[in-house]
Amino acid sequence: MLFNSLHFLIFLPIVIVLYYLLPQRFRWMLIFVASCYFYMALVPYYILILFFIILLDYFSAILIEKQQGYRKKVILVISLCSNIGLLVFFKYFNFVNENVTWLLDHLERENPIAYLDIILPIGLSFHTFQSMAYTIEVYRGNQKAEKHLGHFANYVLFFPQMVAGPIERYQRLGEQLKKHHVLLYGNFAKGFRLILFGFFAKMVIADNLAPFVNSVYANPAECGSLSIAKGIVFFSFQIYADFYGYSLIAMGAAKLMGIDLMENFKTPYLSKNIAEFWQRWHISLSTWFRDYLYIPLGGNKVKVARWVINIMIVFIISGLWHGPRWTFIIWGALHGLFYIIERGANKLMNLQTNKTNPVYDAIRIIKTFLIVSIAWVFFRAESFEKARLVFQSLLSNYDVSDKVKTDPKIWVLLLVFILTDILFFNKKLEEWMAAKPLALRWSIYSTFIFGVLALAGAENIPFIYFQF
Repeated sequence: MLFNSLHFLIFLPIVIVLYYLLPQRFRWMLIFVASCYFYMALVPYYILILFFIILLDYFSAILIEKQQGYRKKVILVISLCSNIGLLVFFKYFNFVNENVTWLLDHLERENPIAYLDIILPIGLSFHTFQSMAYTIEVYRGNQKAEKHLGHFANYVLFFPQMVAGPIERYQRLGEQLKKHHVLLYGNFAKGFRLILFGFFAKMVIADNLAPFVNSVYANPAECGSLSIAKGIVFFSFQIYADFYGYSLIAMGAAKLMGIDLMENFKTPYLSKNIAEFWQRWHISLSTWFRDYLYIPLGGNKVKVARWVINIMIVFIISGLWHGPRWTFIIWGALHGLFYIIERGANKLMNLQTNKTNPVYDAIRIIKTFLIVSIAWVFFRAESFEKARLVFQSLLSNYDVSDKVKTDPKIWVLLLVFILTDILFFNKKLEEWMAAKPLALRWSIYSTFIFGVLALAGAENIPFIYFQF
């Protein structure tokens, strides 16, 4: 089920009403049924894969808690390998097979393994990472194994964040799902504000930028430098508004039930360096890689050469996490490379990265935005060849005529979105709004509602991160 659909607008109020009408002991059943229905509205039979993950990690955690030493580690390894194996099979099998075929062709050999006609289950990367985090925390002794299968199932399936995150830890989400939440006006007000701004970011900003971006990336060789440059910048804001909008709607839908999801974005394009960008962009994924990959590899408590390897491993795998394409790997590697270069340059030149000079800060923000935007080209392009054509047209086709026409309203909407981001730098939208007088609050609500109804993109475009 898509958030930006009439189906969801009918589904959510029904679930919320039933949630508060039912006694506490039955609410977990409602969440379970609602979450299954939400997922099955997309591809019904893939719910069986999620059931497998739930049963696997539910029993694995119980066994891990009962064992000591070597046996405990064996059970964890089996659980992790099973999760990763499932992800690799559905998401990366054909990618690996394609590269094996390419290699064998160059050796004049034939690949005997056929391609599989399979579709990636929606949100599988998020589900496996969230479930693996639970078993790892149980193994480390930071989390007690959940004995109630229904409560654990809801942690994996919880419909507001089940498809594209944020990737929650059981300590936060699982425990909240078991608590008794009473009907509070404050939860409804906050949830409404988050959902409303989420729809505005997705349907008004991201969906209006999408047609232009799609046109540029469909035929980059035919576009002039100006169109390419606009396409690169527009995609930076499209993917941000798209994923940020999803996260806000997820947070808002959960808050209607009294449940807090973690913030996944904190004005990332106002970051002064790549390290800060990853502290503000897709926070749940970056902290997952930090806690379960970077630190176990040794983090920064190792020699410089080993630290460089650790950084590149984390960023390359984070790129591969997004999909089975070399362009994703390049995107991740570029972020790792720029991260290392910036850290090295700061140490070499003894730069004080925490000093506050408005002009200096503005230059660093623009620099970081340009680096991130250039890297996004590999993320958006379907192939390395398509990315090459984008850069070739940008650097060599100096026809500044705007061959891909831009709707004038896009510039106004983009300006509003950028100014809003600046306004909420290190602030929370819902808290800022809640502190305003009633008349101003409802004027803002009315503006957002009007924007969604009158200025939404012509196409109902799925959320970008649904494919991961």
